[in-house]
Amino acid sequence: MDADSPLFDAYLRDVHQRYAAIDDGKVADYIPELALAKPEWFGLCVVTKDGQCFEVGDSRQLFTIQSIAKAFVYGLALEDCGREYVNRRVSVEPTGEAFNAIVLDEVTNRPYNPMVNAGAIATTDLVQGKDAVERLKRMLDMFERYTGRSHDINVPVFLSEKTTGHRNRAIAYLMLNFGMVTPRIDETLDLYFQQCAILVNAHDLAMMAATLANGGVNPVTGVRAIDSQYVKDVISVMLTCGMYDYSGEWAYHIGIPAKSGVGGGITAVSPNKLGIGTFSPRLDSKGNSVRGSRVCQALSEDFSLHVFSVEQAKLDLDVYLRGDLGDRSSS
Repeated sequence: MDADSPLFDAYLRDVHQRYAAIDDGKVADYIPELALAKPEWFGLCVVTKDGQCFEVGDSRQLFTIQSIAKAFVYGLALEDCGREYVNRRVSVEPTGEAFNAIVLDEVTNRPYNPMVNAGAIATTDLVQGKDAVERLKRMLDMFERYTGRSHDINVPVFLSEKTTGHRNRAIAYLMLNFGMVTPRIDETLDLYFQQCAILVNAHDLAMMAATLANGGVNPVTGVRAIDSQYVKDVISVMLTCGMYDYSGEWAYHIGIPAKSGVGGGITAVSPNKLGIGTFSPRLDSKGNSVRGSRVCQALSEDFSLHVFSVEQAKLDLDVYLRGDLGDRSSS
C-alpha cells in the first residue's frame, strides 16, 4: 500500500536531498552496459513489514541486480536442499579474500560463504529443475514472489558477463575438482550470469528486504517467498558477508543486514520492522554504492536500526510511520 505518513515521507525526502549532492565514487565500467548508467541517478524506497511504501527520486529506474541476487538464490538453495546439505557445499565464514578470488577453504574445500562468487556459483548449482529452462523459471518465479512482479533479464549484460566470465569458469572447475558442484558447469554458469542480469529497481529491493523482515512473506501480496526457517540464514550471512570487503565495518557501524551489487543497488533488512532499497550507481573502492551506504547509515543512526543497538533512537520509528508526533512534540 502507498505511504500514509507525511512525516516519514518528509524525512526520506530530506535524506535524499542531503545525499544527492555527493559526487564521490565512480560508475562500474568493467561491463560496457553498466557504464551507461547516469551518475546522477539516485532512488530510495522503504517498505514496512505491514506494507507501507515510501519512495523518493529514481526509485523505479531499472538496473541489473548483480551480486544482490546471491542472498536470495542462497535462500532458494536452502529450500531446495536443506540447511545441512547446503552447508556441506558452502560455508558461512567471512573472508578477507576478494569476492572473485579463486580460492576455497583449505580444510573443507568449500567456498567461504554464499556472497562471494565461488559460493554463489555453488548455491546456483543447487537450484533444482529438470533442465536449464526450468531452473531459470524457478529462479525468476522466486524473485517474483519477493517483489510482487515479473522480471526480465538484461540480455546484453548477461552475454557480456558470459563472454568475459573466464575467472568464474576457473572457480567452477576448481570446485568441480573437489566435488562441490555437479558437472553441469556451463548450465550452472549461464544461470549464474542470468541471475546477475535480472532487472530490478529500488522499490523491488525494498520489497525484497521487507519480505525478509516480515518472516518471508511479501507484506503487500501476502505471498510467501521463502520458508520462515531459512530467513535467519539469509539475513545472518547478509550481515556478516553482504558488503564485499566492507562487511565487517558495515556490521560494526551500520548493523543492518544488507547486500550490495555493482549495478548500484543495496537491499537492507531491519528484522520485524522494514526493508530498505537504494539505487545510485556511483561506487566506492569496495564496490558499494556511496549514496546508498550513507542513506543506510542515516536510517540506522536516526531510528536505531543497528541489530545490536540498546540505545533509545533519536527518532521514534513508530511515531514517524504513524505520521503524528503527538505527545512527543511537546516532550
